[in-house]
Amino acid sequence: MSNHSAPLLSREQLDPIDKDLNQNSLTSSRKRRLRRCRSAPRGDCIYNNDEDVKTDEPPPHRSIIPMFRDLNPNLREVIMFFILYLTIGTLCFYIVRNQISGHKTNGVLDAVYFCVVTMTTVGYGDLVPSSSTSRLLACAFVFSGMVLVGHLLSRAADYLVERQETLLAKAFDLHKTVGPREFLKELHNKLRHKCYVTFLVLVVLVLVGTIFLVMFEKMPVIEAFYCVCSTVTTLGYGDRSFNSGTGRLFAVFWILTSTICLAQFLLYVAELNAETKQRELVKWVLTRRITNNDLEAADLDGDGVISCGVYII
Repeated sequence: MSNHSAPLLSREQLDPIDKDLNQNSLTSSRKRRLRRCRSAPRGDCIYNNDEDVKTDEPPPHRSIIPMFRDLNPNLREVIMFFILYLTIGTLCFYIVRNQISGHKTNGVLDAVYFCVVTMTTVGYGDLVPSSSTSRLLACAFVFSGMVLVGHLLSRAADYLVERQETLLAKAFDLHKTVGPREFLKELHNKLRHKCYVTFLVLVVLVLVGTIFLVMFEKMPVIEAFYCVCSTVTTLGYGDRSFNSGTGRLFAVFWILTSTICLAQFLLYVAELNAETKQRELVKWVLTRRITNNDLEAADLDGDGVISCGVYII
């Protein structure tokens, strides 16, 4: 008998079996990997063909409040601090409402009004602390309000720095398609448009405040405009203020809106000035011809070779 027996199946019959075995092994291996990773964080990979594998959904947004989902993280943080400040301040000043002297209307409304006036440093003087406890409490909220305003200004400064840092990158990236002059002109026009819109909103707020004081507080037009200007600029001389309940309810929202709008307008003006200087720098960089002195200055290590990273530095 021959030692070598003939194969039971031919090569053509073995090929489909090998393919099926490889496919089953791949599917089983993938399922095993998914089983081991079910306790891991959610991922973007979704396998709908396997019935025994749980489908992962996209990770939820970190903000559970719908109105905050599309806000900038820095702005969201400032809003949360402001809500916390206003809530605690209103509660504290309502508790010591009998220790605050002046023209009063409603306990809760006066507490919110006094908290807003204190935070914005308007300080009309129509409501003033009259005891040691209320005065110490007012001092604490004056400083905490200034810290909150300083935090807001620091975020605004970060915004300016980020805008200046991204200007050069955008210019280098877009000048290939639209040209440096067209890009800089479009960017400058957008910023100027924001300044115009903010200034228009500020004018509308001044007019609304003046008309409201004339109609509800029965002030002459000049005195109403004087009170509006002293409020928006946070001077708060105190000879004219909101005395009625309706006026203080209006003042709670109007003072916050008008002072923030003025600060935003000043921020855009500062950004426009910085953008003009940065625009001149970008124009000089994009239109200037490279000389041999520039290449020698870019060779920091002195090896005669200039890489992209060394040239940018």
